[in-house]
Amino acid sequence: MPISVLLSERKYSFLCLASVLLISFAFLLLTYTSCPFFFAFSLPSDIHVSVSSPPPPSRSSSLQFPTEPELETQPADHLDLNVSLNIRWRACRLGSVTVDYIPCLDNSKAIKQLKSKKHLEHRERHCPKPPPRCLVPLPKGYKVPVQWPQSRDMIWYSNVPHPKLVEYKKEQNWVRKSDDYFVFPGGGTQFKNGFHYRVPAIKWGEHIRVVLDVGCGVASFGGYLLDRDVVTMSFAPKDEHEAQIQFALERGIPATLSVIGSKKLTFPDDAYDLIHCARCRVHWEEDGGKPLLELNRILRPGGFFVWSATPVYRNDERDRYVWKSMVALTQSICWKVVAKRDNFDSTEIGLVIYQKPSSYSCYAHDRTKRPPLCDQKTKKEVSWYKPLRYCTSRLPVDSNGNLLGWPSPWPHRLRNKPQSLPAEADAEAIFNEDTKHWAALVSDVYFDALAINWASLRNVMDLNAGYGGFAAALNELPLWVMNVVPIDAQDTLSIIFERGLIGIYHDWCESLSTYPRTYDLLHSSFLFKNRQERCNIIDVAVEMDRILRPGGYLLLQDTMETIQKLNPVLRSLQWSTRLYEGQFLVGKKGFWRPKY
Repeated sequence: MPISVLLSERKYSFLCLASVLLISFAFLLLTYTSCPFFFAFSLPSDIHVSVSSPPPPSRSSSLQFPTEPELETQPADHLDLNVSLNIRWRACRLGSVTVDYIPCLDNSKAIKQLKSKKHLEHRERHCPKPPPRCLVPLPKGYKVPVQWPQSRDMIWYSNVPHPKLVEYKKEQNWVRKSDDYFVFPGGGTQFKNGFHYRVPAIKWGEHIRVVLDVGCGVASFGGYLLDRDVVTMSFAPKDEHEAQIQFALERGIPATLSVIGSKKLTFPDDAYDLIHCARCRVHWEEDGGKPLLELNRILRPGGFFVWSATPVYRNDERDRYVWKSMVALTQSICWKVVAKRDNFDSTEIGLVIYQKPSSYSCYAHDRTKRPPLCDQKTKKEVSWYKPLRYCTSRLPVDSNGNLLGWPSPWPHRLRNKPQSLPAEADAEAIFNEDTKHWAALVSDVYFDALAINWASLRNVMDLNAGYGGFAAALNELPLWVMNVVPIDAQDTLSIIFERGLIGIYHDWCESLSTYPRTYDLLHSSFLFKNRQERCNIIDVAVEMDRILRPGGYLLLQDTMETIQKLNPVLRSLQWSTRLYEGQFLVGKKGFWRPKY
């Protein structure tokens, strides 16, 4: 009987009975389900909630861009970790770059539209919008990486199957192929037979702790300095020197992809104790000397620049021109020469070592011949997509305007009060409590309770590093930590470098400038707290999946609301997950990849 007839005949008793039956049926259905929480709205057709392992995508499946589902917060003891979002993941298909895909550096569409490449704009970041949600496939024959310290000298060929450098740099001892391995003899463009810098002014591992290697090759310089208690950030662009940074990271040596082009490097002012360039192919004198002024910005006052290049010791016309330009430029920013070697035998190399001033005394003389001092406001800006400037960076000062001195010798600088702490009265107490907090948490929970095989880890990233307390607590382990300070967080990166650690700025709404499969553990402490309005949690999960090695871990401390949103995404990627004390989620990435 039609409802309109029932209404017209006023058969309300029947309608009441029907309503009661419908409500009862809905209640029974909801209480019977094993799903521990409910979506606030219906999901797109390519996502649904499942409590079983998601099936592999079908041949015809294609990934859509679903809206992030809103989950109702549930107590930790009610959270079912088997709940998964069955997203129809697809494999990235980008031709020759597929297995090494870096979204913000391989955006060919954006690169083709550039108006100029004069300042290496095509090597800089150009992130696709929206971020891609495909999964990077594994290279054929991919294996669990060789463990440290063996990896410093040899890695699996199948993990980084790029033989071009073997032939291209065979005379310089960069890398050789031996059976199923790449081996690294320790050579480089300027030191074919190994490292030969013997300069009394440089006290490695005590006075000099944090080093930047520009145009690093396969990072053998940084690998050598590890034995001297020096941590070196090796960087180079993604260019024709095929996969050099990927080689470095596979070896377990700190490295990142970057270029001195039109934008500032993603490091704070006054960060590095020493900067090294051995035939790094950077034209320091170009564009009014902006590339060298950028080095001056990130070099600590009193720090050294070691330049080993042909203009130092050759006399052809081009080299003489470059040398003359460098002399004028370095004098204009008050760098002094502390060592120069232009006559040497076969066991040494040519070089010049400059030192940045630690006071303004030199700058006061004949300022008309010098680049102007940078605006005070630029000292406070985060160097993220900021253009290079033609100005001399101001020296760092404390809250009273006094120039900052050199940090304490290593390892004391790791735990001493940083000079660059904020001026607030309780800043030192907060810093000390943060250090104690991480020491206790790492010792009591991370090491003892989470079943993570710390002995297998080498490359670690802290996604929201704060003061670097997590990295400091791991200092005695044979691993290194890339400390990431999000651009929308408190800027603590200067403090991290002052402690003798390394790091970068980054926006987690975008892809990181690193190769796939480069980190053994990603650590996240309340990363998503204030970012879910800007960053989609699915996109961040895809990026974590891209940069984490198979068999690697995600160690996340966050709210239950965040864990309930992130865990189903990780399960859809066929990660295993475990929850500890309702706030520590441990995810482990497997070898699964979608076939299509």
